[in-house]
Amino acid sequence: MDVKTQHSLFRGKLPTLLSTLIVSMLFASASAVSYAADEEAAEEADFEEVIVTGSRTGKALNKIPGAVSIISESEIARDLSLTSDLTAMLSRTVPGYGQSKQQMDRRGETLRGRTALRLLDGVPQGSPLRDGSRDSIFTDMGIIQRIEVINGPSATEGIGASGGIINYITKTPKENGTSVQISTQYRSQFHTDSDSWRVAVNASHKTDDYDILVAGSFAETGIAYSGDGNTIGIGTSGSDRDSKGNNLFIKAGANFGDGDEQRIEISHSRFILECQCRYSILIEFPEFNGHLDHGVPIKSQKKQPLGSKASFNDFVQTTLTYTNNDLFGGALQIQLYDADQAMRFQAELSGSKQDPLFAPVGTLLEQSEITAQKKGIRSSWSTDSLFGSEGIGLQVGADLVEDIAQQRFALTDRVWVPPMEYTSFAPFAQVSIDMDSFTVSAGVRYEDGTLNIEDFTTSYFRKRKFVNGGKINYGEWLPNFGAIWRVSDQWSVFASYSKGFTLPNAGFALRKISCNTAPIVEGCPNDTPTSVTDLGDLDAIIIDNVEVGFSWTGEDGKFGVSIFESTSDLGDGVKVVDGEFQLDRSPQEIQGIEISGSYNLSEDISLTAVYSSITGKTPFVQDGPLDKDLSVFNLNPNKLNASLDWQFSPEGNVVLGAQRFFNRDINEGKSGEEHIKGATLFDLAVNYQVGEGTLSLGIDNLLDKVYFPPTAQVSFYKNYILGRGREVSIGYTVKY
Repeated sequence: MDVKTQHSLFRGKLPTLLSTLIVSMLFASASAVSYAADEEAAEEADFEEVIVTGSRTGKALNKIPGAVSIISESEIARDLSLTSDLTAMLSRTVPGYGQSKQQMDRRGETLRGRTALRLLDGVPQGSPLRDGSRDSIFTDMGIIQRIEVINGPSATEGIGASGGIINYITKTPKENGTSVQISTQYRSQFHTDSDSWRVAVNASHKTDDYDILVAGSFAETGIAYSGDGNTIGIGTSGSDRDSKGNNLFIKAGANFGDGDEQRIEISHSRFILECQCRYSILIEFPEFNGHLDHGVPIKSQKKQPLGSKASFNDFVQTTLTYTNNDLFGGALQIQLYDADQAMRFQAELSGSKQDPLFAPVGTLLEQSEITAQKKGIRSSWSTDSLFGSEGIGLQVGADLVEDIAQQRFALTDRVWVPPMEYTSFAPFAQVSIDMDSFTVSAGVRYEDGTLNIEDFTTSYFRKRKFVNGGKINYGEWLPNFGAIWRVSDQWSVFASYSKGFTLPNAGFALRKISCNTAPIVEGCPNDTPTSVTDLGDLDAIIIDNVEVGFSWTGEDGKFGVSIFESTSDLGDGVKVVDGEFQLDRSPQEIQGIEISGSYNLSEDISLTAVYSSITGKTPFVQDGPLDKDLSVFNLNPNKLNASLDWQFSPEGNVVLGAQRFFNRDINEGKSGEEHIKGATLFDLAVNYQVGEGTLSLGIDNLLDKVYFPPTAQVSFYKNYILGRGREVSIGYTVKY
């Protein structure tokens, strides 16, 4: 079924829109970008100088045909002064990013309605093979220089980027000499056990030949309260509240060769966030939708949670990078990486985890762990003057990756999802041509991968069915095209097409395999043998994405609009069946518009805003028309965020922010009916130079609004949880 022909917002309009843009302006663009109104942002504001590394092309921002958001170091610092919620800044600053859930589980925090690939210095965090929706909390933000968000499906970084790429780029010493930065912060909601604190130290040394950065942080976070003074429930996947965490990061680099054109750099990161386990979820109505049906938000109780092991996120990563900026007239980069990632979930007495071999059914307490190990090589060579012709660019390279993921029951050491090994070799080539005010680019990547799954036996809940393992081969050509026309010094327009590639959450597909007829305790001797090679649920997800847009950059501001449509014959959604998560492979069609801009109202006051509206369809019935609106776990309601920055003196500034997500009613009177009630939230951040350091004051949810995040307002497993109330933070950062 060709989903691109059904129920499209652009059906009949997209060709006209494209041809109109081609004839009237050709295509150009520079993307929707967010910058802080400070000195650092002003230095970066020249589009020619902003190099976006997450695109794998190392292109200047005004030569990338698509929507890109750059979150600067000062914006990261502002967010840290407001909240410990590390994805809140994405919701505030990136138009197509979903509203923060304020839990460890980020299911529903999509980018353009699909899953984003999160990277730390280009290395994937988590695994799409068994996505636990907890890969957004993997480092301390104090080591991050900036965040690059490339909206839309992409294959440039391999599998997983069905919604786009979020690349967290770590700091590198910039100035010669030795410096030490110490940051302290205290945060509270002024309720029992709501106090939190964080201490971070960054020490760096740089000479002309080498540099080194050593950073460490320690934090404890208290329980959260809603605006009505009640504790907020800890999600079933755990919470970043009632937790303790620490981070160690080391990066060392050396420059050598004629003119220091070569560099070798090694970095190591170790981050762990662990439950303090003073609070546990309080379920007053145990039926599936009990709290939602009774209108009673889920709370937390001061009681140690069930289970003998604490839930955690544990991420370890080592990278070795070599660059040579003068090799055959171009630049070579080779990166080797090794990453181990583990996530342990909270214990439950759920039916899917029972086994009478260990305890009577209904009494077995169990918790699970997801582990992923990655090894890979990323390589590329690029030039902007191929064969000495200035303006003709070429990039070629190849990626080699091994990704092993599995899920086990932590207390009884049983297999839930067997080891899955994905290996791939992906060569790519990209050509670009600059012709005065025009930039045209085209490229292709070939994903040549193999998924190898071991033989395994399903759980007791799935009737102990034996499943033959095997190898599944994937091969896909993934082209991209783009064009930009810088109409004038102020205006530019663009258009692009790209094809994305990812694998489904294979763990869900394997967990649901069951016997057809046999009694639950006897296995499946009379069933037809099942092999993983026969499972359609493991087919790859191929996404076609078309995007057009324009931008304006003036002396006092900037403004950008992007319109997109992405379609896939197979989806990557999740549904709950018999109390268990399962894949929803129905086709999807998503369209949207994103708008962002900033304007200097005066020399000292600036205004920034982002808006997004995204709609999407999927079938009500298999092989039917695309007539069902996608759930809030795919598409969040329309949102409008704005902030006003006042530099009231050379020593200080104040930022007032507002976030609005709107009401939305879909599928009324049908399956998948949802009614989302919107809310407007305000926050305030103040920074002031005191002595040798900066004193910061942050107030999140300034008006102490009582509200539900969008994803908490629909039927889902233990999901009816209020948003966080007012929280006040005070911090001091000093640099020596």
